[in-house]
Amino acid sequence: MENMRKKDLSRRSFLKRAAGAAAAVAMPAVIPSSAFGRQAVPPSERVNVGIIGVGKQGGGHVWGFLHQDDVKVVAICDVDALKLNQARNEAARFYAEKAGWTSSEGVKAYRDFRDILSRKDVDAVLIATPDHWHVPISMLAARSEKDIYCEKPLSLTIGEARGLIPEVRRYGRVFQTGSQQRSDDKFRLACELVRNGCIGEIRDVRVSIRTGFANHPIFCDLPAVPAPPELDWDFWLGPAPVRPYHPKIAPPFTSDEWGGWRNFTDYSGGGMADWGAHHFDIAQWGLGMDGSGPVEILPPDGKDVPLLTYRYANGVPLSVDFESNFIRFTGTKGVVEVNREYLKTKPASLAKIKFGQDAVRLIASDDHQADWIACIRNRKRPICDVETGTSSVTVCHLGNIAVRLRRPLKWDPAAGIFPDDAEANRLLTRPMRSPWRL
Repeated sequence: MENMRKKDLSRRSFLKRAAGAAAAVAMPAVIPSSAFGRQAVPPSERVNVGIIGVGKQGGGHVWGFLHQDDVKVVAICDVDALKLNQARNEAARFYAEKAGWTSSEGVKAYRDFRDILSRKDVDAVLIATPDHWHVPISMLAARSEKDIYCEKPLSLTIGEARGLIPEVRRYGRVFQTGSQQRSDDKFRLACELVRNGCIGEIRDVRVSIRTGFANHPIFCDLPAVPAPPELDWDFWLGPAPVRPYHPKIAPPFTSDEWGGWRNFTDYSGGGMADWGAHHFDIAQWGLGMDGSGPVEILPPDGKDVPLLTYRYANGVPLSVDFESNFIRFTGTKGVVEVNREYLKTKPASLAKIKFGQDAVRLIASDDHQADWIACIRNRKRPICDVETGTSSVTVCHLGNIAVRLRRPLKWDPAAGIFPDDAEANRLLTRPMRSPWRL
């Protein structure tokens, strides 16, 4: 976890500078690639990447790619001119100062992501916009033959996510979902312990989610406030319904707040789709349910079902609380609990187990961005491919739908429908504002 902490600290330093914060921490000194035991990569062999959305998360990705010698950030896009110009200028400054690299003439700024997709020299794009833009941009990127890294949660609806899979396959794209906990050895080991029966037969799984957002998304009724001049609010809304601007939806870049849009159903899925997207992804990985999912969803009823609960076809229940932050697998012979800070096992000796040759071993990655770039080169599927991202985000949306309808639901994970339930099936998709469509 120490490497992740170091990356986070450096990323925050980059973001503070990009935001013009007075107390910003300086960028790390520029170190030539030879100092790390690597030879410089010729420009013709670098992967040219465009970054779409450079808020706090997207800005962190800019920082990460600047420090990969086999990648060149050539284009940056945002509908907020302040975010856009500052991120572009920071990238430009970095490349201008980097030993052995040409200056920043190739880093271009755009307000419309389609201008990046139209560039033949852009190999891949990273999408770090609000959630309601994830699939529309990903669809167009796939059709433009760009490889794609899309932040989690993958989609705003189940229908969007399921519709994205055939487009990615049709155009032969490498697609990485930003569920980076898969690229952390603690989570991988936790899932391998479960998958290899080290805690016996699985009795239940607990996912605990605590965020600063609404647990389940709510409808937005905030009053109208004039949009800041640097923000193209209509483009920010894009496929979402028209409504007036309010800073609680899209805080200014200089604010310490993360996007409040995560609270509202038109743009996101609340805490369920924020941290939930990370933790359900690991729960599915540990249960061997990538590409599948639960068959029943039970909303809390204040009596027999105290917590939102999913049931899988093998009878294993997965329950959700909003009190902490972890994933816990409980079996007949032990317990595995994991989050970004720790891996705990009962008995404690499980954490030091040595797997035999016949053990189930999961894909190993220690850097989510680097895994994507490597797969762009070898054309293999990355650790969190679009199908995996779809099955994981589906769990988030299923819970939100069950809570909204306030009744138990049956789910067919193969067909992607609620059998014989027209009311629930209507919530699998949402209309999109013209001219945007999938």
